Amino acid sequence: MRRSLMTCLVCASVLLSGCAATGEPKSAGRTAAVSAPSRLWPGRTAPPQPTEPPAAVDTPKPLRALPRVWSGDMRRVPALDVARAVDEGCRAAGRAPCPMETPQYRDLTGDGKDELLLGVASGKTSLSLRAFTVRDGVVTQIMDAGVTPSSVELSGRDVLVREPASYAGYDLRRVYTWDAHLQVMNERVTEYVRR
Repeated sequence: MRRSLMTCLVCASVLLSGCAATGEPKSAGRTAAVSAPSRLWPGRTAPPQPTEPPAAVDTPKPLRALPRVWSGDMRRVPALDVARAVDEGCRAAGRAPCPMETPQYRDLTGDGKDELLLGVASGKTSLSLRAFTVRDGVVTQIMDAGVTPSSVELSGRDVLVREPASYAGYDLRRVYTWDAHLQVMNERVTEYVRR
């Protein structure tokens, strides 16, 4: 009888003490009431969203003024003719020669045929960076990026551009890669890197 009375008293004291046993959770006290976030500076509004898609997400542009290239070989079309078809500075007659960098040929799309990569200077520091392929016999522009490069590189099928950033000691690095879905060279990576 004494033993069962002791057992009942121990059980009652455990029940009354709640979760205070060793290794078990204890109450942290009263919690603050939950409320909805309050907006600071409600007069400030977000800038309007751009109405045009970003330049990197472009569409292929056929250049129908150029002769057909049924072989699919981009090298069969003079690079200067391609530059004149898209760049006003190269088109104007009687002006200085087209400020075009040495044309580069590389398989950018992975189809086994070289594309043409052109850089045409625009002002002292800017460069119009463009790439072209042949699709169904038509020269087609697949990249159009205005950059201010400190360097332009080709790595495999990627076009890498480094530009001075507004932050001291950093460059902006952009990587353009073939996007099979959009059928253009798309800006895949944009990052800040130390010089």
